[in-house]
Amino acid sequence: MPRPSETTAFHTRLLKCSLEVEHCRAYWHRVAEAADDTITQIAFKEYWFGARSLPRVTRLINDFRHRFDQFPPAMSILHRWGTMDSSTRRLICHWHLQLADRLYREFTGGFLVDRYSAGRTEMTRDVVVRWIDHSAPQRWTTATRIQFARKLLFSAGEAGILKGTRDPREWQAPRVTDEALSYILYLLREIQFQGTLIDNPYLASVGVTGPELERRSRTFPDCPLRRQGELFEFSWRYKDLAEWAEARILHGESQLRETA
Repeated sequence: MPRPSETTAFHTRLLKCSLEVEHCRAYWHRVAEAADDTITQIAFKEYWFGARSLPRVTRLINDFRHRFDQFPPAMSILHRWGTMDSSTRRLICHWHLQLADRLYREFTGGFLVDRYSAGRTEMTRDVVVRWIDHSAPQRWTTATRIQFARKLLFSAGEAGILKGTRDPREWQAPRVTDEALSYILYLLREIQFQGTLIDNPYLASVGVTGPELERRSRTFPDCPLRRQGELFEFSWRYKDLAEWAEARILHGESQLRETA
């Protein structure tokens, strides 16, 4: 059976559904309660996403299926992970949007990183519009590229990667907890993606590459990084994402439920 893979085709789902951190959280925690054929109606009737219209609920459900349901071990963990802090939650939403949206992945894990490395930390909508035209020439109208630019900037701001809500905005490295870093490394180990576990747009987008990744790995218990000359290798403490979660996250969740 083929491994889950990041999305490689361009699409327009971001225009209708941005990062949606709190709505993602509601989806994780309640989706297992509903059968596939009734999930949208149940989500609408039970106000999973607040007082949203049925078409809006349908849109959210469809987008979240692409972001999370394509990675079954991750979805099971997210459903049970009740004590996730806000920093970790934002980054998990960010990484899953990267997995599901090529344009967002290339924007946050490539374009923003390259500009920051070149000493150009400021970002404006016009710059993003020009980048979209270069990345996908003649694919969308000018009006659509402007809409994309707004959504890309807004979502990156929600993820904590861009600072400010008006142009010019500045790139910043968000807080990456050990739990978040373990999650993305173990997830990437099980899926198909462009790059390596050391060099990829997921870690690059949050500033955990090169010397910073080495620094973190010195005291990182879940998958410490070993270096021999120019070669890097992770030493995996757990066999997969599910085993990591059971040992490091969900075991504590079970104890909390038993004492409640």
